[in-house]
Amino acid sequence: MVELQQQPARLDAVFHALGDATRRHMLRDLAGGQRSVGELAAPFDMSLAAASKHIKALEKAGLVRRSIQGRTHICRLEPRPLAAAHEWIAFYERFWGSSLDALEGLLRAEDAQTAKGERQ
Repeated sequence: MVELQQQPARLDAVFHALGDATRRHMLRDLAGGQRSVGELAAPFDMSLAAASKHIKALEKAGLVRRSIQGRTHICRLEPRPLAAAHEWIAFYERFWGSSLDALEGLLRAEDAQTAKGERQ
C-alpha cells in the first residue's frame, strides 16, 4: 500500500479514466490487441478529436501507449496501472469481506435464536 500512497495522482488518473464507459469500452477493445484511433472511435458516434480526448485520459493514467505509423495513431494497452487500482480496491474488499462475514454471523445467530424461541 506504500507504493500507492507515493503516487496518488497516478491512481486518481486511473480511476478517472475508468470512470467513463467509453474509455472502459476502449480498454476492453485494446485488450484484444492494438487498435488505431479510428478503430477505437468506430463503435461510438464521435469524432476522431473526441476519441483522441478519451485516449489522452487513458494515456495520462498510463493505461494506453500511442505510437504513430505514418498518419495513423496506433494505441496499445498498458495494464500495469490497473494492478495499482486493483491493489487499492483489494484493501477495501478485505475490509468489507470481514464486515459482511461478521454480519452473516450475527444474522445466523439471530435466526437460530428465533427458531429456538418458536420451538418453545
